[in-house]
Amino acid sequence: MDIRHLQYFLEVARLRSFTKAADSLYITQPTISKTIKNMEDEWGVSLFHRQGKRTELTDAGRIMYQQAQQMVESFQRVSDELEDLMNLKRGHLRIGLPPMIGSSFFPEVIGQFHRKYPQITIQLFEDGAKKVEADVESGQTDIGVAVLPVNDEVFHYYSFVEENLRLLLHPSHRLAGRESVSLMELSEESFVLFREDFTLHDRIIRECISAGFEPHVVYESSQWDLISGMVAANLGIALLPETICREIDASRVTILPLDNPSIPWQLGMIWRKDRYLSFAAREWIAFTRSLLGEHR
Repeated sequence: MDIRHLQYFLEVARLRSFTKAADSLYITQPTISKTIKNMEDEWGVSLFHRQGKRTELTDAGRIMYQQAQQMVESFQRVSDELEDLMNLKRGHLRIGLPPMIGSSFFPEVIGQFHRKYPQITIQLFEDGAKKVEADVESGQTDIGVAVLPVNDEVFHYYSFVEENLRLLLHPSHRLAGRESVSLMELSEESFVLFREDFTLHDRIIRECISAGFEPHVVYESSQWDLISGMVAANLGIALLPETICREIDASRVTILPLDNPSIPWQLGMIWRKDRYLSFAAREWIAFTRSLLGEHR
């Protein structure tokens, strides 16, 4: 068993699918299946339990997962340090990115970074901000974009977006003609939210409860365009960041400021404090900090 086999195992565990893991690693499914089978034969245990289309870790698999993460991380740290020592200026960067902000900020950023560092490859992991934060903490990814605040005992970070959430209404809604709306006025409305693995899900519910009511949630999604489409179909209201609202067709929905209170939304680039940063990671942080700016 070599380090590559452990990486295969971790990817199957992360995606809970042999097919998705094979696609992510650019190898065939038989190759990854054979590797896992060889590992199971070598250790005399079953690592995965297959139930329909779902693939879950067994008890032995969970033990292997904890140890494999540490071993792969240690191996990667040695590789990164040796690569830096040789000053090759190339490498691989794993970045966690919430899907709702990826299209707004990062295609151009990644393009400019690639032109400057053509030998650095980038692998994107699109997940909600909660998962992005957890993956950076565990070492699954090198750097992530998260909704601030984060635990400053665990992470270094810088903020590059600071704005407020906006209210989305159907044009026929009773509040659509207002210049702004207070949060308490939405107590009887049906809400369309991001899923629970998105930080905004908890943020909006928490703010509503602080205002004196628990929101009635009728639909949850991971896609901002689907959320705005639900509002356009008059199925509920939504609260989305200003950056996202600029992408929405204003002829289909009414977008208004929210006040009393406003709900802030701050994005930051995060990375672990106690982990070695490769050349690629250090350059990405410096490059994006300069390009995107920094909010204090």
